[in-house]
Amino acid sequence: MAGNKFQTEDMVRRCVPMASIQAVLGGKWKILILWYVAFYKVQRFGQLMRRLDGITQSSLTKQLRELERDGFLHRQVYGEVPPRVEYTLTALGESFVPVLEAMMRWSEAHLCPADYVSPYGESGE
Repeated sequence: MAGNKFQTEDMVRRCVPMASIQAVLGGKWKILILWYVAFYKVQRFGQLMRRLDGITQSSLTKQLRELERDGFLHRQVYGEVPPRVEYTLTALGESFVPVLEAMMRWSEAHLCPADYVSPYGESGE
């Protein structure tokens, strides 16, 4: 670890919680996916595609699968034609909602223009 700012094993160990959450949420779209599923309670694949401007179908599929694998999302497949798939938060995902809300408030306060009005019912101030 020469030249690394994390010089001791103890210093590295203290970063494990942040490294763990970064590993789970490190995808470009994961925080937005979780935000939309949390806000709307249930989201279908096509709804997420429309909300996430610029995401590809393969990227959305990959990120949804990872969030499901990591226990944040539940995927419900209905035996219909055409197939219908809905995503909801799991208990773990629900427990993350206060973090998402805090991130939204911080972003509104520090990153949005003064005249910003939140589409979620709160002002950006």
